[in-house]
Amino acid sequence: MKIRLLIFAFVVTIATDTFSQEITYFPERHANWEEKTPKELNVNPQLLKEAIQYANDNEYSGSRDLRIATLKGFAREPFHEISGPTKKRGGPAGVILKDGYIVAKWGDVKRVDMTFSVTKSFLSTVAGLAYDNKLIASTNDKLSNYVWDGTFRGNHNSKITWEHLLQQNSDWSGELWGGKDWADRPPRKGNIDDWKFRELKEPGTVMEYNDVRVNVLAYSLTHVWRQPVPQVLKELIMDPIGASTTWRWFGYDNAWTVIDGIKMKSVTGGGHSGGGIFISAEDMARFGLLFLNNGKWKNKQLISESWIEKATTPSQPNANYGYMWWLNKKGSKHWEGLSENIYYAAGFGGNFIVIDKEKNLVVVTRWLEPSKIDEFMTKVDKSLN
Repeated sequence: MKIRLLIFAFVVTIATDTFSQEITYFPERHANWEEKTPKELNVNPQLLKEAIQYANDNEYSGSRDLRIATLKGFAREPFHEISGPTKKRGGPAGVILKDGYIVAKWGDVKRVDMTFSVTKSFLSTVAGLAYDNKLIASTNDKLSNYVWDGTFRGNHNSKITWEHLLQQNSDWSGELWGGKDWADRPPRKGNIDDWKFRELKEPGTVMEYNDVRVNVLAYSLTHVWRQPVPQVLKELIMDPIGASTTWRWFGYDNAWTVIDGIKMKSVTGGGHSGGGIFISAEDMARFGLLFLNNGKWKNKQLISESWIEKATTPSQPNANYGYMWWLNKKGSKHWEGLSENIYYAAGFGGNFIVIDKEKNLVVVTRWLEPSKIDEFMTKVDKSLN
């Protein structure tokens, strides 16, 4: 019996060490990212080639003119219009990192494209930086204690906490930059009157994916930081990880606020009305590598492990969603046969940053038909077994 317990403890120790393995290679800024062959990293080259071919064969079916694609994709939303910058996209592209090294890439990985809701995971990180720097004392704090201009006024909105906004279960009610909360991704059933005069859900009880409320989070963080959110991301994350100078984070044309006498742009957390983060696959991969290594780049902790743990903890209403990261837990968005510890950023049109710590893997895809991501990841996973 004792021998069995010792063997079990030994196996658990090995598994834990493997799961927490740190990355030792980090690409320098402007340097060629070091590549290794699949065989050098114990990856099956033929199966990996098949996975990449699958990504190339299953390009997102929407128009490459993203103004057209978004207007068509969100046509059922009342009053939907393009309010911020858009950009015509490229073709399928992606990067696969194993142990920090590029083991595969396809398409133009340096091309800057829109990322839509992948932006939300960057926004969540800016909230994490505010938490780490004690600008936010607790994610259970009410926003009305931080933003007092009326954004969180009223019996319902005054209950909303940072966690509610991060988990998209606040049911914040109001209008921001011309966008009405009830008109953004309304229910499939009903009409404008039903949506406008609905009964508000208690914060924390029902998840509703909603860009207006995400933009409320971005607006609130702008006021907490007292500087533009992209500037925070650049100084504390993107510059330290050696990202290029090509990425941009846009807001709507009319999204301006004044803080300390300075006029600032409040950015969006997505791009279905334009705006959001425009970035290359390579820079997305750097961001993913930071999270794969528990928020540490080389010897510097940029975002705390405690925040990453919070961000990847399932929310009460939706086991597949944390702090603006999707989680591969058992639920409606579970990728069958793949680790439940996988988490990922996802955006309209098939933009993904996937973190698989068990396999020491980061996968970035651009313009993959969204319904094909689980099959693609399954193929990638099989190449590693």
